[in-house]
Amino acid sequence: MKSDTSISCDALDLCNDQPDFSLVLGGPLFQLLRRVHLADDALMMVRQRIVVISLLAWLPLLLLSVLQGQILGGSESVPFLLDVDVHVRFLLAMPLLILAELVVHRRMRSVVGLFLERNLIPESAKTSFDAAIVSAMRLRNSVLAEVLLIILVYGVGVLIIWRHYTALDAATWYATASADGSRLSFAGMWYGYVSLPIFQFLLVRWYFRLFVWMRFLWQVSRIELRLVPLHPDRLGGLGFLSNTVYAFALLATAHGALLAGQIANRIFFLGASLPQFKAEIAVMLIFMLCLVLGPLLVFAPQLAQAKRLGLREYGTLAERYVREFDAKWQRGGAPAGEPFVGSGDIQSLADLGNSYEVVRTMRSLPVTKEILLQLIVATLAPIVPLALTMMSLEDLLKKLFGVLF
Repeated sequence: MKSDTSISCDALDLCNDQPDFSLVLGGPLFQLLRRVHLADDALMMVRQRIVVISLLAWLPLLLLSVLQGQILGGSESVPFLLDVDVHVRFLLAMPLLILAELVVHRRMRSVVGLFLERNLIPESAKTSFDAAIVSAMRLRNSVLAEVLLIILVYGVGVLIIWRHYTALDAATWYATASADGSRLSFAGMWYGYVSLPIFQFLLVRWYFRLFVWMRFLWQVSRIELRLVPLHPDRLGGLGFLSNTVYAFALLATAHGALLAGQIANRIFFLGASLPQFKAEIAVMLIFMLCLVLGPLLVFAPQLAQAKRLGLREYGTLAERYVREFDAKWQRGGAPAGEPFVGSGDIQSLADLGNSYEVVRTMRSLPVTKEILLQLIVATLAPIVPLALTMMSLEDLLKKLFGVLF
């Protein structure tokens, strides 16, 4: 009988040199979606998943609001059709969370294989590397983990965060004030106990996947990698890791949309203004940067050490070469008749200088300005339209063009 590790290893095809690693192809929900023909092994059918899951969360709210006369008017100060937050949450942020699964799967499934392709893992550490993959996939597939996420969603996300922090303090289509506190309407019951939990589960499930990713990278960072200071990516050969950040752009946009919807409701119905939410916007930016870039920082110590070692070794090599060059061409050591013009020594000196510059500019953090900018833009993009609540579209365009041009 095979052990659990052997079975997992076979399932992940770890016996070859190109293990297939996916953060999203696993878990009870994925298996359920496969059984109801809303997903396959390649995570296709994304349109069907978006339509079915989004409508399951949003459409009953529309129908119940119509039946209760809360669709557009009535005594509620926030009717259903004017509730920006609920529409952004279920018709924009939720589809983005689902679509992000396909993007992350396609862009990151070969990342683990690049550790092997670039010979970053020593032969003596391949067993530990394979064990890290098996451990990550076992955690990704954990039934207990998703059960705990459901408990977290209902115990904290709905009963505490939604009721006390994100629900509007006004009469709405989903709740009205009463002597005993707010009372949920029929639409509010579906909203609070079906729609919101579905959305929050998809959201915290992403946090769990990022935890799996961070845990895997941390385990790999415990291995003494064969980093090459001369690698042109300025990251010792780990440059491919920084490119994985682009896969999470949709996740950042979904978070920005979620915040934009909440801010919009408070601007339209509670008389708030956009500048009042500077702190919330800043916190969201910092949160997303830490969430997406944080896992990559585990390699900072090894990168810093590789740079120090590279500067010392290639500095010594450069010193030897320039002394010999100086002795040959400046101190009369060149053979008689050897022409200086066209000598390969000059080109070798230039190549050595370029090589040393690569080592000198090697980065200790696998993060670039372009990555930071993309994450910031992806997070803020859904919030930018709210600037129209402060100025006209014409004034906004003038300021935008003034900044760009």
